[in-house]
Amino acid sequence: MSQALQLVGFLMGLIGSLVTGVTLSSERWKTSTVSGSVITSNIIYENLWKSCATASTGVTNCKTFDSLLNLPSYIQACRALMIISLILGLFACIISLFGLKCTKFGSSSEHTKGKIALSGGLIFILAGVCCLVPVSWYAASITQQFFNPQYVGIKYELGSALYIGWAGSVLAIIGGSLLCCSFKKKKKTGKKGGYTYNYNKSPDDDFKQFKEMRESTSTSRAYV
Repeated sequence: MSQALQLVGFLMGLIGSLVTGVTLSSERWKTSTVSGSVITSNIIYENLWKSCATASTGVTNCKTFDSLLNLPSYIQACRALMIISLILGLFACIISLFGLKCTKFGSSSEHTKGKIALSGGLIFILAGVCCLVPVSWYAASITQQFFNPQYVGIKYELGSALYIGWAGSVLAIIGGSLLCCSFKKKKKTGKKGGYTYNYNKSPDDDFKQFKEMRESTSTSRAYV
C-alpha cells in the first residue's frame, strides 16, 4: 500500500512541477478586459517577462520588460518565487526517485528509503507553496485594480496561466503530502513487558571477592 502511495505521490509531484514550468513560460498571466466596450481593436496580455498586443488584423507585437528594477515589486517577487519553485521541484523529483521502494538504486534499507521519500515530499510541498504564493499574489493585484474605481489605467482579467499555476501548485502539494504519508516509523523490536538488566562486572570486583573468601577461610581454620 505504501509503495502505491509513494508512486502516486511522486507522479503527482512530477506533473505539478511540469505544470509550474508551463505556467512560468505562459504568455497570458493577465488579459485586457472587454467589459463595458462594444468594439475592441486591440487585446493586450502580459506575463512576468513581456507585454503583447494583438490587433484586430491578427498581428501580434510583443515587448519584453527591459529593466528589472523598474518593474513593480510584486512582479519581481513573483519571478523569484516561480524560479525557486522550479528549482525545488527538480530537486524533489531527484530525491524522491531515490526514495521510491520500486527503484533498485539508492539505499537497500526500506526505512532509509522512507526517510528519503519523506524529504522529497517535504520539498514538493515547499515547491507547491512557492508556486501558489506568486500566482495568488498576481491574481489579487489584478482583481484589486479591476474593482478600484479610481484606477484609470488598462483593466485586466485573470489569464489562463494563473489557473494552470493553481492546478500545478495543488498537484505538487498533494503529491508531497502523499509521499510524507507513505513514511512509517521503524517499529521497536522487543518483548512486551520485558526488561533488560545490564551489569558490567569489573576485574577488581572479582579480586575483592576472592580476597574476602580467602580471609574468611583462614579465619575459620584459626578457630578450629
